[in-house]
Amino acid sequence: MSVHDRNGLNRYTGLYLWMVIPMAIMQIGIFHDYWGDLTENAWPVHVHYWTATLWYLFLILQPYYAERRQFDRHRTNGIIGFFLAGGVALTALSALNRDIVNAGLSAQMRDQFGPFEPWFFYGVATVELVMMSAFIFAVIQSIRHRRSLQDHAWWLISTVFIIMMPALGRGLQFLWVVLFGKDGPGQVIMPLYLATGIIVVLLIWAALRYGRLNHPATWLALGANLFNLLIEPLGKWEWLQSVLRATIKG
Repeated sequence: MSVHDRNGLNRYTGLYLWMVIPMAIMQIGIFHDYWGDLTENAWPVHVHYWTATLWYLFLILQPYYAERRQFDRHRTNGIIGFFLAGGVALTALSALNRDIVNAGLSAQMRDQFGPFEPWFFYGVATVELVMMSAFIFAVIQSIRHRRSLQDHAWWLISTVFIIMMPALGRGLQFLWVVLFGKDGPGQVIMPLYLATGIIVVLLIWAALRYGRLNHPATWLALGANLFNLLIEPLGKWEWLQSVLRATIKG
C-alpha cells in the first residue's frame, strides 16, 4: 500500500461506526411505513426495502474491512455490493409505476387519499427518477475511482445522502400527523422540506469532517437533495405528467 493510500485510509478511521447513524435514520424513518402494514406491502416493496437495507449494511462493512486491512474480503464484498447497488436502483425504478397508478387513483378517490393530490405522486416519481440516476452515477464513479481510496470511499458514502430522502421523508410525514393531526397544516410538503434540510446538514457535516466539501460527489448529493425541493412545481407541471404517464406506464 502506498503512502497516499495509507493516508487516505487513516482519514477514514472509524468511518464504519459513523455509518451506523444514517443506517439508523433510514430504519427509523421507514419503520412505520414498512412494518406498520407489512403483510399488505407488494412484493417489489419488500425487495426494495431489503436491498436498500443491505446496501446500508454494505457501507458499514466495507470501511470496517478496509480499516482492519482485510482487503481480500473488502474486494470480494465489493463485487457483491455492486450487484446489490443494481438491485437498489432497479427495484426503486420499477416502483415508479406505483406512483403513477396512485396519481390516477387519488384523482378518482379523493376522500381516500386525503391531502395527497395527484401532483404529489407525479412529483415523487420525478424526484425519485433523478435520485436513482444520481445514485447509479455515484456507484459507477466509485468503480471508476477504485484505485483512489479517498475518491472511491467518498463516492460510495455520498450514496447514503442521495437515497435517504424516501425513508426519512415518510418517517417525518408520519410524525407530522402524530403532532398536528391528519388535517394539520403542511402535512404533504413540509415534512419533505424538513427531511431535505436534515440530509443537507448531515451531508455538509460529513463532508467537512472528511475534507470532501469540494468533491464532485458532495455536489452531486447536494444537487439531488435540493432537486427534491421542486417536488410540488414539478408534480403540477401537466406536460411532465403526460411524459411520466407515457413513459412509465406505457
